[in-house]
Amino acid sequence: ESPLDINCVQLVEDTSRQSAAEMMTLTEYLDVLIPRGGAGLIRSVVDNAKVPVIETGAGNCHIYVDKSADIAMALDIVFNAKTSRPSVCNAAEKVLVHRDIAERFLPAMAERLSEKKVELRGDEAACAILGSAAVPAAAGEWGVEYLDFILGIKVVDSLEEAAEHIERYSTGHSECIVTEDGEAAEKFLSSVDSAAVYHNASTRFTDGGEFGLGCEMGISTQKLGARGPMGLAELTSYKYIIRGNGQVR
Repeated sequence: ESPLDINCVQLVEDTSRQSAAEMMTLTEYLDVLIPRGGAGLIRSVVDNAKVPVIETGAGNCHIYVDKSADIAMALDIVFNAKTSRPSVCNAAEKVLVHRDIAERFLPAMAERLSEKKVELRGDEAACAILGSAAVPAAAGEWGVEYLDFILGIKVVDSLEEAAEHIERYSTGHSECIVTEDGEAAEKFLSSVDSAAVYHNASTRFTDGGEFGLGCEMGISTQKLGARGPMGLAELTSYKYIIRGNGQVR
């Protein structure tokens, strides 16, 4: 039996928009709001709340397949990150492929993803390689979180171009580089400014339980305070207790 008062955890059973809107203004009673849901809910809370908010995340996550990538490894990582559970925020939504490896990698990737009937939406270079296996991506798609069996593909000329694309379109959640080049990996890991960056591992590991944080409260894409997967410890506040015997300043 827990020593905590049973009332310290309360369930709000009214899930209407009006209830949510009211909670956003209860600054006298609430210290922080952590919206968990779709992009519309998160944006509404961020835009309208008077109570402090931890923005949890939309995940337009990227995998960059470098020119020195192990192709078999890259296929496994993309397949897992896209298809194991496409409706979650740590699923991969875009794959960026170095031009030097694109003609070898992309047809193999299309064949592998066809097992799950993933729709491929590519830029001009990707579509030229994939032919009927891909459809052209619309101009506004690069920032979209599909949350479905859909994958955007872009061919890039360099790691720097991949990083610039990620900086422009990423939601700051999780990004991965697949490469056997240690120098390229370190450059990617240090220059890409997302909450979780991976070298040769699936973005699906961005999760409170996988990170050993226990029960996950959310995955923050903000920079101040908690960032990335959050457990109870990450939400702990500070209280300073000072004991003296007359000191003055």
